[in-house]
Amino acid sequence: MKAIIGLGNRGVRYVHNRHNVGFMVLDRLAAQCDASDWLTRYRARISTTSWHGERIVLAKPQTFMNNSGSAVQAILTAYGIHPEALLLVYDDLDLEVGQLRFRRKGSSGGHKGVTSVISHLDDAGFHRLRLGIGSPSPGETVIDHVLDDFSAAQWDIVQSTIDIAVKAVMVWVSDGIDAAMAKFNGIFVDE
Repeated sequence: MKAIIGLGNRGVRYVHNRHNVGFMVLDRLAAQCDASDWLTRYRARISTTSWHGERIVLAKPQTFMNNSGSAVQAILTAYGIHPEALLLVYDDLDLEVGQLRFRRKGSSGGHKGVTSVISHLDDAGFHRLRLGIGSPSPGETVIDHVLDDFSAAQWDIVQSTIDIAVKAVMVWVSDGIDAAMAKFNGIFVDE
């Protein structure tokens, strides 16, 4: 069994925010893989599906970004999933809009949601799929940037990147992290 967990913030005000790109990927993924209806449990919205004989838990923590780890820990514990069978999907300021990148493990890179997950699991050995949201403009704070919506000019690029992210997640499930990294790291959507 594997878990794919997207990070974001709950509530209508945050739906299209840059910080919610993890939720956007999970929504698209659930729609394309005939996942079960979303249910609320373990402080998250949970859905399940199966691919290539593998049972998959999809989740969107409802704890707000900076406390995502409490929900992630509850989900992994409830389903008996080890951190190395977790793919965390989230936004990254250090990647441009249109870029995505898998990472096997590592630090949080300053992302407070990832920091929370590492702290609650006491383990940084989970896999990550990061989607670029670009850096703040001069004079714009990081908080304002991540809690703002993508610009109209970026929206089509983001949608194409989410489509690629869904394919990338499916490769991760069926073929593993090495295959996913080889196939998708370095992709840059700029249309």
